Amino acid sequence: MTSTPRVRRAYVDLAHGQMHYAECGDRADTATPVVLLHQTPRSWREYAEVLPLLGVHHRTIAIDTAGFGESDPVAAPGIEAWAEAALRMLDAIGVGRAHVVGHHTGGVIGVEMAARAPERVASLVLSSTPYTNEAFRHARAGRPAIDAVAPSDDGSHLAALWQKRQPFYPQGRPELLQAFVADALKTSGDVEAGHRAVASYRMEERIAAPRMPVLILHASDDPFAAPHLAEWRRLLPAAQVATIAGGVPLPDQCPHEFAAAVLAFLEALPR
Repeated sequence: MTSTPRVRRAYVDLAHGQMHYAECGDRADTATPVVLLHQTPRSWREYAEVLPLLGVHHRTIAIDTAGFGESDPVAAPGIEAWAEAALRMLDAIGVGRAHVVGHHTGGVIGVEMAARAPERVASLVLSSTPYTNEAFRHARAGRPAIDAVAPSDDGSHLAALWQKRQPFYPQGRPELLQAFVADALKTSGDVEAGHRAVASYRMEERIAAPRMPVLILHASDDPFAAPHLAEWRRLLPAAQVATIAGGVPLPDQCPHEFAAAVLAFLEALPR
């Protein structure tokens, strides 16, 4: 019986500050490692249960995006800067090439990593990732903020943050919302910054014909991302698609199904 690998956590020093990450698996493994990028305003803990499931088979690294979790912020936050910081962090730990898995904002960061350094991205898993073209930007500009709440002396803004997210989380799983709120409170600066960065990203200029294999991981109950599946099928007709019955917190809501879908995709890649 294979034992569950231990999760290790560490920091690296970069030009903008420190980046924090957690990893699982054998560092001496010469195979291409897996990199996990979280949604905002979460942290590596979104993958806390996925990490050891993947780590049994691959060295797996979950990064705290710059300005989230325990990672220091960059001077000018945005998808491009966060992707560059992730690449520099991988440089610092000696990872030249990786399979990149991104959920929501993490998927958008993964697209930018693949666009600016395609030789560094062996494959790309886009989990609940929106396609952020002009139509998306126009629609998002007319909608209210997703997580923004005004601070209050009595702490009622914490309940407001919980209530804003509650409709998108499964009933009977308060621990998922608690983890979300805990991560949101650690965000450097505005908790809404990640959503604004996604809403302004010009993906249509960056997504053209990825050279690497792509898996679209589709959460059937995700109201933000599920409608984008048809667009992804049109844009990336060669991409594989896997559907999981889950919602916005897919990696922590369905860790076994999530890990199984990623592993099946990786195992089918050409050696």
